[in-house]
Amino acid sequence: MPEWIAIVLRSITTIFVLLAITRLLGKRQITQLTYFEYITGITIGSIAAYVALEDDGRWWLALVSLVTWGIIVLAFEYLTIYSKRIRDLVDGKATVLIKEGKILEDNMKKERYTTDELLQQLRKRNVFNVSDVEFAVLETSGELTVLLKESERPLNRNMLGIRTPNLTEPQTVIMDGKVINEALATAGYSPGWLDAELEKLGVTKENVFLAQVDALGQLHVDLYDDKIELPEPQERQRLKAQLKKCAADLESFALSVQDPAAKSMYAECSEKINRALVELEPYLK
Repeated sequence: MPEWIAIVLRSITTIFVLLAITRLLGKRQITQLTYFEYITGITIGSIAAYVALEDDGRWWLALVSLVTWGIIVLAFEYLTIYSKRIRDLVDGKATVLIKEGKILEDNMKKERYTTDELLQQLRKRNVFNVSDVEFAVLETSGELTVLLKESERPLNRNMLGIRTPNLTEPQTVIMDGKVINEALATAGYSPGWLDAELEKLGVTKENVFLAQVDALGQLHVDLYDDKIELPEPQERQRLKAQLKKCAADLESFALSVQDPAAKSMYAECSEKINRALVELEPYLK
């Protein structure tokens, strides 16, 4: 067999073996690496290169070594799940670098982390004043996690006492012109509902590149033809307007009738609708 063909075959074999090992080891291997994962990646890569290029007739021994490394790493991954002691040994521990706005110099020296590196990582997180930081922790992956002091955190709806709905993730119900029935069922809708919504927009499934249903039941569509402009969903705005009209009509009835019982009933119903509008405000925006 020509040498180049042997190299191609061994390279293809190595690719499939590496792919299998990577799938077994899980997604952690493609995140920021810990010490152990860094060493593992270099070693497995070196062995894989040897398998592909060496032509001394013993390349299969390197393939055995590659599989062995994969098994060892997989075993350590399972051990770290169940044992904190092994997890600390393999992955290390997170280190606090800033506490209550003060830099912990001893921990900086221990991690061999310079002040310039610390300030750079803080700037990446839009923090320019060390005194604004409550805690900053150097994770085992090398990433710096920052918690700002409460007075320096961005203003949010909860601080203002504004209620916000707990929304679930949108479901992609059409992709590349094909309906994803599983996602449609997860969202709680039927194919008939989807057809009706698309008919309202004047499009067919085949013309839809991507369609998603949000937590409030609104369908958002992206077409293959970007020149076609689709109207924004207006169901929530129409519902809000109808509820307001009902409340106003009931209030008008309460003012126009003479019967005290009817007047009280209309006024009470109008008040209930107004209270419902206040409760539903976060959902009707």
